[in-house]
Amino acid sequence: SCLNTFPRKCEESAGSASPSLPPEPDPCVVLGGGQGDIMLQQEAGAQGGDTFNVSRLRSSSLEIREKGTEFLREQLDAAQKELKLKGEECERLSQVRDQLEQELEELTASLFEEAHKMVREANVKQAGAEKQLKEAQGKIDVLQAEVSALKTLVLTSTPSSPNRQLHPQLQSTGSRATLSRPGGHTRNKSATLSVPQLQQEPTTAPPANQEDKELDSVLFAEFLSWKEAPSLDRSSAFISRIYREDIGPCLSFTRSELSQSVQSAVENNSLTIEPVAMTVLSMVKASAIDCGSPKKCALSGLSRTCRHRIKLGDKESYYYISPSSRARITAVCNFFTYIRYIQQGLVRQDAEQMFWEVMRLRREMSVAKLGFFLTDES
Repeated sequence: SCLNTFPRKCEESAGSASPSLPPEPDPCVVLGGGQGDIMLQQEAGAQGGDTFNVSRLRSSSLEIREKGTEFLREQLDAAQKELKLKGEECERLSQVRDQLEQELEELTASLFEEAHKMVREANVKQAGAEKQLKEAQGKIDVLQAEVSALKTLVLTSTPSSPNRQLHPQLQSTGSRATLSRPGGHTRNKSATLSVPQLQQEPTTAPPANQEDKELDSVLFAEFLSWKEAPSLDRSSAFISRIYREDIGPCLSFTRSELSQSVQSAVENNSLTIEPVAMTVLSMVKASAIDCGSPKKCALSGLSRTCRHRIKLGDKESYYYISPSSRARITAVCNFFTYIRYIQQGLVRQDAEQMFWEVMRLRREMSVAKLGFFLTDES
């Protein structure tokens, strides 16, 4: 029975055991004589078949292992490539994110800066607008006052029939308390010169001669040319002539530097003339000697009683002026005032009436330059 079971056990051992381990001999088998040789031959044949099967299994296993290794290597390479691509994509996305964050920060900073700039500009513009509004309101008030005065001047005074209340220098001699002098000139109570008035004997005097006038074509042509675009620019022949013949000589005083300052203030409409109270005349400080004194004119340098003083623009200094200097400055100021009215379109007269009014103002400047002026009655 042991011999019969040997082949079966060998097959079971070949099927179940590892290919690398040969089956162990059955301990119950007793080899002997010819039967032992037969058994050895059978065992050798079985072992040869098992060796072939083991070799075949080994080759198959190696082939499978190689294919598996190759497949895994391919999978590994593909995974590494995919991982590399994903890493590059992540790096690119990270760079894009950093760039977007930087651009966002720059944009935010720029927006804040622009907003602050707009707020500052708005505040500056608002402050400027408020300042201009206040200045405009002040100018409107001044212009309204000037317009009211101008309406009175235009409606009640013309070159042919001037308003004697607005032009006191045209009042008749009889209305003033004057003393007659030989030669036809008069002197008032303050012993100062006044505009010469012809005295007629009441018994033999003929009717008073009316003032006649004749229009100068050259001057009128210059005036018409200037009136097309009225301005205070000296490039105009009309204004240049008046500066040369009237304004310059009328404002030419001994102190030339102060004279230039006075002329500039008159041109800029920033000169102020105010009377000096008698109580103030005796309280002038000694340091004001350069600005004149109640007994000395700052413009002419002559010892005269100064009842008025002038202020140039925003300067704090006051300059005491004599009646003659005041008359010369006032004559020039009257001329500039009327010229500005024409420039602003406030004079509703024809060209010839305007021209004769300008000529009258020029005559006032010439008379004042010659030393004739009016004084207030005490």
